[in-house]
Order: sequence, then structure tokens, then C-alpha cells
Amino acid sequence: MLKKKISPVNSYKLKNGETRYEFPIYLGVDPLTGKQKRTTRRGFKTRNQANIALARIKLEIADGTYKQERVETYKELYDLWVKQYEKTVEESTFVKTIGIFKNHILPAMSSYKIEKITVDICQKHVDEWAGKLKNFRMVKAYAAKVLDFAIKRGYIQANPFTHVETRIKPKKTITIDEKNENFYTREQLNEFLSHCEQSLHYKSFTLLRLLAYTGLRKSEALALTWNDLHIKEKELSITKAIGRGKSAKLYLKSTKTGSPRVIKIDDATIVILKEWKRIQKQEYLVLGHNTMKANQLIFSNTNNEYIQPVQVQKWMYSVQKKHSLVKITPHGLRHTHCSLLFEAGASLKEVQDRLGHSDVKTTMDIYTHVTKKAQESAIQKFATYLEI
Repeated sequence: MLKKKISPVNSYKLKNGETRYEFPIYLGVDPLTGKQKRTTRRGFKTRNQANIALARIKLEIADGTYKQERVETYKELYDLWVKQYEKTVEESTFVKTIGIFKNHILPAMSSYKIEKITVDICQKHVDEWAGKLKNFRMVKAYAAKVLDFAIKRGYIQANPFTHVETRIKPKKTITIDEKNENFYTREQLNEFLSHCEQSLHYKSFTLLRLLAYTGLRKSEALALTWNDLHIKEKELSITKAIGRGKSAKLYLKSTKTGSPRVIKIDDATIVILKEWKRIQKQEYLVLGHNTMKANQLIFSNTNNEYIQPVQVQKWMYSVQKKHSLVKITPHGLRHTHCSLLFEAGASLKEVQDRLGHSDVKTTMDIYTHVTKKAQESAIQKFATYLEI
């Protein structure tokens, strides 16, 4: 009895439930590398189409006329681009980027033939992203990077995303209550820190107070070691930050701007840090950790490893909820520090340098807010004066 030949053609399902067919094929040995070459062809609507294509390729290989086809779809091009992109950015940035592609771009554009992507198609998806994403322009920019890569590889001549309109009018929504701004006034900050000292472990209180009194980014504070604290000079060196890499693993990286900075810290903060160092030495010794070693983290978990960034937010929210305080985020403490620096009379340049803003516009946005607050205060004083 003749043995039935097994076909290499297999079926698979698209996200919309439709069936497509694919097949793997051996292409011989690459004369340049000496390695075997294999490829997979997919996207056939019927098994018969796939079998015909397979037979044709086998015949071309046998005749020596087969020519390796270039990538055809957006997803295939993305797979080439992302390998190069990974070499150019921080691991945490790479993880965020592939998340954007996985959640927004690839579901929309994966199956498109590269040369068939038009301005109208790109505009359609940008409009869709704008309807549900605040940062849709960033998504559009990443989607365009893949087609820029296609131009460099000679697959297309122009990037259709270049001509997409992004000045899209946002939908108007009417709200009765204004959203709380993400910062504290001086009085609110003092109340919040007072409750933190009473309600939290001293480590948690020390960290939150340091964020409020330095304007550090959360990722920068969690990367600090005792070697970064210079008590005699009353200075703190910010040279690194923690990031979240592949498999959600925390790792050490450069600061957001890539530039280290040294900032002054006040006497009271130094006293609090010294007290925490004393407590840390005692408590962690019981846990089996020697905190007197070089490069000891100022803030670490009970395993003496990096604290998960979300934990900082949990500490804040627990105090805010318990004492019915205005809810702000850890980044709101950075905003608070910036605002209060301006209120205290610091210059734009001083604030920019202290917070490590690479773009003065970021600093200016907060300065504009503080200026409006000062104007409101001034007119109130004027009205009060006239009433006397």
C-alpha cells in the first residue's frame, strides 16, 4: 500500500475568525553564510492556492530560477525594523514601544501590503487612535517609523504618514466638577507629609518627603545609593534611574534626559535621611542584609532589592484615603516642588536645572500655572483693599 504523502500546507485563523493557509519551505544553502535557508509563505485564502504556490516555488528552486521575495506586509517589515530599533534605545523604552505596537498599531496594520498603504488608510487609523488615545500623535509617529525604514530599504518611495492630518479637533465633553490638579499647595503638602510621618513606616515617609523636597523623579529616587548623598556638601548626586525591562524586570539605567545632575538638599531632609540610615542598618541586619556595603540602596525592599515603583503610589494613596486628603500621584510631588520653587522666588533656569528638565518648555508650563495663581491672588488682595 502506498503511504499517503503529508502536505506541509497548514491552516491558521485570523483575529476576525477567517481561515488562511501557510507552508514552510527549504530554500537550500546560503552561499554567503553557508547556513540553511528556510522561509514561510502565508496568507493564502484556500488550500489549493497554497499548494499551487508551493509547487511553483519548488519548480523554481529545482530550475535555479527562484528569487527570494522581499518582505510584503507591514508586520514582516516591523519584524525587521524592531530588531534594529532595539539596539538604539534603553531597554525600558524598547519595552514601552513594542507595547504600543502590540496594543494599537499591529492590530490595525499587520496584514497590509507595504506598497498598498495609502494616505487615506493611514488617516483612517490616525483618526481611530485619536478617538480613543490622548497620545495618538506618538502612536502615529511610531507607525511611521516602520515605513521610514521601508524607504531606506527601497521598498517604497514616500511615507504616506507624512501627509496625514493630525490637527484633529477633540470631542467636547461637559463636566460639572473640574478635575483635581496633580499638585499640592504649601499647606496641603505640609499636612500630607505630617500624616505620612504618623501613618507610614519611616522608610516610606523618608522617600515621600525626599520626593517633595527635591523634585526627584520616582525612578531616580529608587535608584539612589548612600554614596550619592554628600552630607558635608549638603548635596545629592542624581546619575541613574531604574527602568522596567523585558519580563517586567527592574534594571539600572541612565536618567530620563541622560544627563547627571547634583542638587542641594536642606538640613531637615539630611537629618531624616541619617535617621533612616540608622533604622535601615538595624532592621535589615535582622533580615540578614549588610547595609554598610558599597552601593547600598537608600530605599530597598525587604530582600534588599529595587522597590517596585507602583509601591510608592500605594503608600501615597493609603495616606490620602485614610485622612481624606486631595489625591495626587508621586509625579504630582515633583510638580508640587516645581510650583513651590517658583512661589519661593527661584528663577526659571534654577528650577530647570534642579528638576533636570531637558526642555525649558516643560518648566515654562508650570511657571505659567504659578503665574496665573499669583495673578488671582493679586486681584483678590486688590478687591479686599477696596472693601476696607
